Amino acid sequence: MQTGFYRWFISVLLIGSLIFSGCTTEARQVSSPGDGAAEAQASSEAEQFSGLPYLEGEATVEMVVNGAPITILVRGLDAPITAGNFVDLANRGVYDGLVFHRVIREPQPFVVQGGDPQSKDPNIAANRLGTGSFIDPTTGQPRYIPLEIKPANAQEPVYSQTFESAGIANQPALRHTRGAVAMARSGLPDSASAQFYFALADLEFLDGSYAVFGYVTEGMDVVDQIQQGDRISSARVTSGLNNLKTVN
Repeated sequence: MQTGFYRWFISVLLIGSLIFSGCTTEARQVSSPGDGAAEAQASSEAEQFSGLPYLEGEATVEMVVNGAPITILVRGLDAPITAGNFVDLANRGVYDGLVFHRVIREPQPFVVQGGDPQSKDPNIAANRLGTGSFIDPTTGQPRYIPLEIKPANAQEPVYSQTFESAGIANQPALRHTRGAVAMARSGLPDSASAQFYFALADLEFLDGSYAVFGYVTEGMDVVDQIQQGDRISSARVTSGLNNLKTVN
């Protein structure tokens, strides 16, 4: 009971204030092509994901905070849409100048969270940070991505469901180890947009509930020094940009 309450409490701290709208809660899972039913399901999912960026392979993003670099390896093979969304936003310069609005180190190391596009405005009220999403300039609407978590040893990710709701007992391919980078979201599975977090410790209780898409490979000491209110000076894709595609 205590473990369950702690998991709920920490999850609320992480994503409780993130705005969402227009998200679907319908369960979807990408199937391997082969029979007609699987192909029809894949076609339906492709329509749902149409226009979203995805990463076909790996990419590296260098984020500069307080004058020091943080190198992030983005894992498109295990989380193609989530990884593609992050790489696309970095490539657009969306993260440049944004604030880390939530830093939780007590009672134990938890997360450093940022990426709210509203925070680029220095006049934005502090109590509004954590409620913003990326507005796609081509549509004028917020861009949301589906919850995407690939089980270990699986061929494809599970979409729009946590492992608990999908009845999946095994671990995800990308786990919440120290240095993991994952998407923050609201209570709806398909509500992640631009906000992300660094895991400051191994956070196994988040595995299967939130989408990890990469890991800090250099500069974890920089992450450890981030304070609430610190800004991202820049985020640049230093390799793998050619792997960024768009779902047709």
